[in-house]
Amino acid sequence: MTRLVILESPYAGDVLTNETYGRECLRDCLRRGEAPIASHLLYTQPGVLDDDVPDERALGIAAGLAWGRVADATVVYTDRGISKGMLEGIEHAKDAGRPIEYRVLGGWWS
Repeated sequence: MTRLVILESPYAGDVLTNETYGRECLRDCLRRGEAPIASHLLYTQPGVLDDDVPDERALGIAAGLAWGRVADATVVYTDRGISKGMLEGIEHAKDAGRPIEYRVLGGWWS
């Protein structure tokens, strides 16, 4: 059975680089046989939600965290550091008792 995972990686700051990194994290999950959800990459696409608008950011975070009810684990990619948003996801996983795995792809810098 395919594991359902919530993917945590940085988004804010250097958005273009973080989006590229996030896509590589998605690829890594898929190659591991997992079905990842990366709400920070999905909900911030043009025409969906604006991460710079606090109410829209909160809506996206809430929608992403809702996946925790069905996720088998939270996977945290740390090559580029751990952002405030990632910390929120980690805390939510801890509160839910969901396993947390820390991963690195290598070749990335913070």
